[in-house]
Amino acid sequence: MTRQLLLLRHAKSSRDDPSLADHERPLSKRGRKAAAAMRAAILSRGLSPDLALVSTARRTRETFEALEPWPRSLRVMFPDALYQASPAAMLELLREVAPSRRCVLVVGHNPGLMELASLLAGSDEGVLAQRLASGFPTGALAVFELMGPWSTIDAGAAKLMDFVTPRELARGA
Repeated sequence: MTRQLLLLRHAKSSRDDPSLADHERPLSKRGRKAAAAMRAAILSRGLSPDLALVSTARRTRETFEALEPWPRSLRVMFPDALYQASPAAMLELLREVAPSRRCVLVVGHNPGLMELASLLAGSDEGVLAQRLASGFPTGALAVFELMGPWSTIDAGAAKLMDFVTPRELARGA
């Protein structure tokens, strides 16, 4: 069975209200627009997760909500450990994914998400990996194909299949 991992950084958040804690910052108008564009990109690529792991932060929850509805039902979890998680913490969560899950979406934050993507890509020096190495902007999506079961996910254990950013979508790339 082919397994896919979708790493999505939350869309652009608002900093209009300095009294809000980081965890409570909502999406900005630009972020809502980018999340809607990313929804269209995900659907046009035929990506259909059966499990979503979403950070508890407001901006990640709002990004995920902008991706709904999905073509088929999926289980959604909001693990506290995903907020501002390190790559090691995200790997731990992913290793616990049930073997029957074929496509997992993680909606999280940088720097951990970019570090995890780079770790998974390993020594890949292709064009996609080079683009990923140059930055993982808000709203960006990295699509990986796993080489083995979720329980063994680790450095170099996945192939980067796609990397798309809201800016590219806006340019029509």
